[in-house]
Amino acid sequence: MSEQDKLTHFNAQNRAKMVDVTNKSITSRQATAVGTIIMQPETLERIHAGKVKKGDVLAVAQVAGIMASKKTSELIPMCHLVPLTGVDISFKDNDKDAITAEVTVKTKNVTGVEMEALVACQTALLTIYDMCKAMDRGMRLTNCHLVEKMGGKSGHFIYHKQKDSE
Repeated sequence: MSEQDKLTHFNAQNRAKMVDVTNKSITSRQATAVGTIIMQPETLERIHAGKVKKGDVLAVAQVAGIMASKKTSELIPMCHLVPLTGVDISFKDNDKDAITAEVTVKTKNVTGVEMEALVACQTALLTIYDMCKAMDRGMRLTNCHLVEKMGGKSGHFIYHKQKDSE
């Protein structure tokens, strides 16, 4: 097994460990994730009209996603605690039955923020579900993935859709 193929999250006893990033350089890092929630058209109409009893769905989802990004290391066992320098969440919809969340997370640190972006995205979508579930329990979260990652040793990553999936 080459050095590049070695699993980094296992110690000499083949037990899980948090990767040691002590000697890595501090660099600017950024990650963007997207995900979509599919719902009944009437649910999206009520979100647009501000007629959801729990309040402004997208405002609450945005705050929830930001809060979640800052808690990622508490949720994902091997994630490092990363001081975030920026989190931005935007929403767009298809005027029919879906809302897509896009999350960009930034830091200047020794490790990246891909997990923070993914956790924020999923949490924002879950918050939409929570706020609307009384009217639409059949909502579906889908297609959450990393879109782009910049910085760090592994360099720049841009998602390319697989032809035989999705």
